[in-house]
Amino acid sequence: MTRLLKMTVPLAALALLGGCDLVVMNPAGDVARQQADLILWSTFLMLLIIVPVMALTVMFAWKYRAANEEAEYKPRWDHSTGLELVIWSAPLLIVIALGALTWVATHTLDPYRPLSRLAPGKVVPAGQRPLEIQVVSLDWKWLFIYPEQGIATVNELVLPVDRQVSFRLTSSSVMNTFYVPAMAGMIYTMPGMETKLHAVLNRPGRFEGMSANYSGRGFSEMHFPTLAMDGTGFDRWVAMVKGGRQPLAAAQYLKLEQPSEKVPPMRFAGVEPGLFERIVMMCVDPRRPCMQHGATNDRPAEPGRPEGALQKEPGEKGSSPHLSAPQGQPAGKGAPADDQSNRNMTRLDLPVLPGMAVTARS
Repeated sequence: MTRLLKMTVPLAALALLGGCDLVVMNPAGDVARQQADLILWSTFLMLLIIVPVMALTVMFAWKYRAANEEAEYKPRWDHSTGLELVIWSAPLLIVIALGALTWVATHTLDPYRPLSRLAPGKVVPAGQRPLEIQVVSLDWKWLFIYPEQGIATVNELVLPVDRQVSFRLTSSSVMNTFYVPAMAGMIYTMPGMETKLHAVLNRPGRFEGMSANYSGRGFSEMHFPTLAMDGTGFDRWVAMVKGGRQPLAAAQYLKLEQPSEKVPPMRFAGVEPGLFERIVMMCVDPRRPCMQHGATNDRPAEPGRPEGALQKEPGEKGSSPHLSAPQGQPAGKGAPADDQSNRNMTRLDLPVLPGMAVTARS
């Protein structure tokens, strides 16, 4: 009975694994498909050296065991040119192949690079504009803005099949990671910055989207459904969202960005113009200055407010005395090399300020 159990359990485990859908290796988008192929090719190239080494290890251990008296015994053997060539050339060729594969894939699958094809043998139609979606990771939910359609959703991403999607991503507070395994690889979202991702889904269905970077207490609930529809279904969904009454303005966004967990999907029939750009610059709240103003020094002058040094030309800044700068001529200048004053050239006399005691340094 025990023996039968030992044989049955592995077979049952294999049957259970056969029912799993390994979405990373069986994706629905061309970008993710190319990434899965890259994993397979990299694994194959590495196995070219791993499998022979493991096999030879077992073979050598068996052939040259102490009980095998027929094996050739060479206690003073130390070199073989042929063996050295095999040992060094095989890994070198594999490293070169992996390097070439990685270099090509890094440029081809650059997330900032627009797609050159929608699927194998299917190029992007001339004149077709990518669908732009602005993504904001909040605590702890996802906001998706469709500027072309003038709508927005929370924890619900809907895409048309076989159309390139251009994602612009940012975060409201901490760094996060946007990840739809069936569509493309991970891409980070960071506050005050914008990242990009180009991807496509090639078949309709419901796919899982998630956060892949720990961001606090509600991180484990930052999941969202990704629905892929044909063109007609997507247009019908957009019309349904537009039929709602709740718009997304700055006031609603400021409430939305407050930390909350397990947020159900929400839809907004309109979006305030320029909201995403203000989120990136972290100035949705009108009381906060935009980061771009401080970064590019283009903040308009305010009456009665002095301009800072960043707003001035180099000639207008002037200079102030350095308290730690050497005062007068350095000790030992012009004296012979063996003079006592040249024994310590790091000597520094600080200027005596009012209320300070005079201290001697040497």
